[in-house]
Amino acid sequence: MNTKTVVVGMSGGVDSSVAAYLLKEAGYNVIGVTMQIWQNEERDLEEEEGGCCGLSAVDDARRVAQSLDIPYYVMNFKEEFNREVIDYFVESYKEGKTPNPCIACNRKVKWESLLTRSMNIGADFIATGHYAKVVKLENGRYALKQSVTIKKDQTYALYNLTQDQLSKTLMPVGDYDKDTVRIIAEKINLRIANKPDSQDICFVPDGDYGKFLETYTGEKPIEGNFVDEKGNILGRHKGIVHYTIGQRKGLGLSLGKPGFVTAIRPETREVVIGDNKDTFAFSLLANQLNFMPFEKLEGEKFFTAKIRYSHKPAGCHVKMVDHDLMEVRFEDAQRAITPGQAVVLYDGELVVGGGTIIRALNE
Repeated sequence: MNTKTVVVGMSGGVDSSVAAYLLKEAGYNVIGVTMQIWQNEERDLEEEEGGCCGLSAVDDARRVAQSLDIPYYVMNFKEEFNREVIDYFVESYKEGKTPNPCIACNRKVKWESLLTRSMNIGADFIATGHYAKVVKLENGRYALKQSVTIKKDQTYALYNLTQDQLSKTLMPVGDYDKDTVRIIAEKINLRIANKPDSQDICFVPDGDYGKFLETYTGEKPIEGNFVDEKGNILGRHKGIVHYTIGQRKGLGLSLGKPGFVTAIRPETREVVIGDNKDTFAFSLLANQLNFMPFEKLEGEKFFTAKIRYSHKPAGCHVKMVDHDLMEVRFEDAQRAITPGQAVVLYDGELVVGGGTIIRALNE
């Protein structure tokens, strides 16, 4: 009989609900917890968007916990979320970067903060409904492996979890595909079995980042110039927060040909426009590094890498150029290498680690 206690982060969705069920079936003492991080209190909107953080999520998670006969609590993490996610999100856009708030939330809130509180109440592990697997390597270190279903794999957003966090994490749905998870939910009569997956960023459900930033900060984005690579003015833009590398739509420019954002210069508030070919680069620099199978990278290694969640892993050579700075050189040029996004390294199915992209190298 397994007497270990695990706190399951329950979003009200099918994945975390099935995770709780699987762990209870395995004999764990399961406690369900929903993290209040960003509630805009618009129930209908959250229902429509399949949100993971709204009032409907709490209602659904509570019902699931009752159905599974496990204790259930709601914990308030709004302060941590505002500090570690929202503030980072706002500052990144002001700096001309494109942030990934889900990665920040996973590392700093869903793991660091939840783990601390869970340990304080006597838990041995925390668990989530992520499609990934935690493995212990022969050298004693912990790492992530891709889930059995690559289409749903979520390791990209988890690359910066620490060794301590990984050692205390369970991810039971990583061994299943989505269809099987829904079948399990139906078999145990969970009413959320066919609930749609959450989409987009939970605190910007309509996807309008510029509007959110203006509302949250009370500051209207400062306009600036669209320019070409040589600095020639092509037109006016409505603020750098509205643009990202590789963007073509929504520029409002009449150039006689398609234009693409190739760079953002926050110091001059310029958005550089070029051709599609100008959005490609072979190399990038990244910092804020985290590695899983080893503490630091020695020499030059060959891995595959993703530069965004939906990116197909591409072959690359990786080496350190400073103590917290690595260069990733791809075998083939990659489109829209975007400052602020994560580059995540893989060795087969194993997550090696990654970092935050500083810039593309165009030499």
